[in-house]
Amino acid sequence: MQRVRRKNTASLRWVKIMDEEIIRLVVLISGSGSNLQAVLDAVRMRMLDAEVALVVSNRADAYGLKRAQKAGIETAVHELGPYKEDGSGRVAYDADLAQIVAEAAPDYVVLLGWMHILSDAFLRKFPYRVVNLHPALPGTFPGAHAIEDAWKAFQAGTIKETGLMVHLVPDERVDMGPVLAKEEVPIYPTDTLETLETRMHFAEHRLIVQTLDRLINGDE
Repeated sequence: MQRVRRKNTASLRWVKIMDEEIIRLVVLISGSGSNLQAVLDAVRMRMLDAEVALVVSNRADAYGLKRAQKAGIETAVHELGPYKEDGSGRVAYDADLAQIVAEAAPDYVVLLGWMHILSDAFLRKFPYRVVNLHPALPGTFPGAHAIEDAWKAFQAGTIKETGLMVHLVPDERVDMGPVLAKEEVPIYPTDTLETLETRMHFAEHRLIVQTLDRLINGDE
C-alpha cells in the first residue's frame, strides 16, 4: 500500500467550519474518477456539505488519483496483487483496506467505479455506511459491464431503457442493497454504445451528488 499525504487530515470524526458539522467521505475508485470529480466539484462549489477526507484506489495508475491530488485530497493505493502473491487473499486485503479507511474517520464510504467486491471483512466495519453507484436499475445487469450488457439487451430487443442507482452495500451481494435513488435512462435507436455511455455518465454525476446531499441533509 502506497500513501501520499496531500494535507493533514484531522483525527476528529467531525470537522467544524463556521460552526457547521461537515460530513467526512472516503471515496474508493479504480479508474478515471469522473464521478469522483463530480463530487469534488460539488464540494468545492458548496453544493455538497461534505469533505472528501481520503481517496483510495486499488490501481496505482488510476487517473482518479491525480484528480484527488490536484484537489489537495489525501490519496492511498491499496493493490490486491501482493495479497495474491503471499496467499493471504481477499479477506486480509479487505481487513487492511478497512484499517486504511477507518483512519480517515469517514461518515460514509462511497464506491465510485470501485472494481472489487468487498467482503464482510470490510463491510462489517462500516455497517450501512457504504454507498455504491451502479449504472443499472435495481435487479438488472450486476457487475462491471452493466452499460454494455444493457446495450446488448437493447439490441436483442429485450429492453427499451436502462438506468442507474445509488444503493447501500450491507453485505457481499453484488450490486444489491437498499436503494437510495434511481433514475431511468432511455436508449434511442440512433444510440451507439459510446453515446449511451456518455449519457449514462452525465446522469451518474448528477445522481451521486443529489443522493449524497439527501443522505447528509435529508429530504426537504
